[in-house]
Amino acid sequence: MAVNLLIAFYSRGGVTEKLAQGIAEGAKAAGADVRLRRASDIVSEEIKASVSGWKEHEQRMSKAYGPPTTDDAVWADAILFGTPTRFGNASAELKAYIDSLGGLWFQGALNGKAGGVFGSSGTLHGGNESTLLSLYHPLAHLGFIIVPTGYADPALFKAGSPYGATSVSYNKDAPPTEDDLAVARFQGKRTVEVAAALKQARSSK
Repeated sequence: MAVNLLIAFYSRGGVTEKLAQGIAEGAKAAGADVRLRRASDIVSEEIKASVSGWKEHEQRMSKAYGPPTTDDAVWADAILFGTPTRFGNASAELKAYIDSLGGLWFQGALNGKAGGVFGSSGTLHGGNESTLLSLYHPLAHLGFIIVPTGYADPALFKAGSPYGATSVSYNKDAPPTEDDLAVARFQGKRTVEVAAALKQARSSK
């Protein structure tokens, strides 16, 4: 059964973006129609100008993906949310998008969709797992069926986490490793497979 997957992420330097691309690759290989969307920056131009490359990355990614919308969430059978860690929690940019889904929550429009999370940190033990777990809370409130990666693929014994794909950039915007991307591709595939089963179950009622 055809599945629509929304990958809604925030990325400043491109690391989380690369994980999102890996997830999209795995999802497409499993037959999904994929939309990649980058949450918009919410800080001032002055702050962006103070970090080398921020504005350039923003312009490139905004042109490539556009921001996620509530219509994207309605379209999707599954949503994967991605974020760099911010003090052990999700970025404000991604959280702002999640908070915008309150109207869909009120309608129950997201109940029963598959959902999951992925993320990146600047340092080892820099908050990847706590960040992913913090995103499980709004997913539960919104009614998603949360799909963790678990240890359901050998790639998880080399990289990632049981909660979702992860990466560490070592504060140098180092891209995800091939092991990281293997987990990301598996997460895309696994989420699509679960979403297809859920969609089939709903259609057979």
